Amino acid sequence: MKRNRFGFFGAAAGGAIFDIVRREGPISRAQLGRTTALSKSTISLHVDRLLKVGVIKEEARQTDSGPGRRSLLRFATDRGIVVGIELGVTSIDVAVCDLEASVLASYSETLDIAQGPVPVLTRAYEIIEQLLTDVGHDPDADRPMPTLAGIGIGLPGPVNRTLGCVVSPPIMPGWDRYPVRDEVATHFDVPCFVDNDVNVMALGEARAGSARDSESSLFVKIGTGIGAGLVIDGELYRGFKGSAGDIGHIGIDGERTLCSCGNRGCLEVVAGGAGIARRGRELADSGASPMLAEAAARLADESPPREISAVEVGLAASQGDTAALELVIESGRHVGSVLAKLVNFFNPQMVILGGGTVNIGDAFVAAIREMVIRRSTQLATVDLVIRRSAFGEQSGMVGAALMVVDEVFSTRAVTAMVREFDG
Repeated sequence: MKRNRFGFFGAAAGGAIFDIVRREGPISRAQLGRTTALSKSTISLHVDRLLKVGVIKEEARQTDSGPGRRSLLRFATDRGIVVGIELGVTSIDVAVCDLEASVLASYSETLDIAQGPVPVLTRAYEIIEQLLTDVGHDPDADRPMPTLAGIGIGLPGPVNRTLGCVVSPPIMPGWDRYPVRDEVATHFDVPCFVDNDVNVMALGEARAGSARDSESSLFVKIGTGIGAGLVIDGELYRGFKGSAGDIGHIGIDGERTLCSCGNRGCLEVVAGGAGIARRGRELADSGASPMLAEAAARLADESPPREISAVEVGLAASQGDTAALELVIESGRHVGSVLAKLVNFFNPQMVILGGGTVNIGDAFVAAIREMVIRRSTQLATVDLVIRRSAFGEQSGMVGAALMVVDEVFSTRAVTAMVREFDG
């Protein structure tokens, strides 16, 4: 196939030019010419088509020096809205975002994913519909404004993106191969995209969070389970079958606790939120931790009764309970020892720690950092940045929204829009 220096021609050139505008804009036509080495007339031809399709806008801006204004091109982010959903083991977070993934409205609540797909998705539909109403979207109008472009969902299990479902999820009873993508797409009559929850968090951090200026990053979610998302040259790396980053089931030497996956001594059953809570209850029952024993008695008297969680373990550790502090530090070291292997292998520019369990105390994060530095090679850690997530609870929702924008406005999708416009 004949190619110019830019590498694209016809409608495909329009799609590729749109991608430059989306990622580098606002940008002038002259800058596009220098970037692509296409002639002024060719740039104008493709830009005019993209303007008519409606995926970019042209606006006049004051020049930086002296009088006058110049025209700049940018992604038409007011063209529509997207919905980003993060489904956790015990919670749901939903956001309606613009096409830059800025949150317009959001809602979170406790929700047990073990209820199964039908009740969980039914509740998700109710939340989405209320949020869409809040931002002025009316699906019954002749032209519902703003237009819903798509829905993205992060799921806490191994996701087959081709089928749009989770496959053999260890902590999602009843969800195996349930057609989440197709059910949601049919309900709202818009495209739906699903991925592992940690992947969408990693995407959110890479595009709009702590790692937005990094070429390569490793996002680690430490919650009920533990997982990682890998970003290389700004793009999410999912692996051959989409299971890259499933570090929660890496075995820890000397540990024999049975994991939900069927193996023993997995990282997440030892050092995830549920694992820390379980070991905290053992410290309370044995009397090794006076503060956790007191917390267990207090929680048992509540209505309804509650069990010790990782939060209580972290609180006891911060108040000087020796056994709880040792548990927190040991858990952090287990996570850090696994991350050290990943740092040696992957050599990321940045490691970002997210998930609720990260918040159990500075001792937990310090232990992770200590082990990564101690067990990784000097070259791999000389400029390595390890920090907590900048997004906190929003990283999954924002990442899921960005996933939708990446898919709906991909180079291939916009190329198809241009071809359809040309008729």
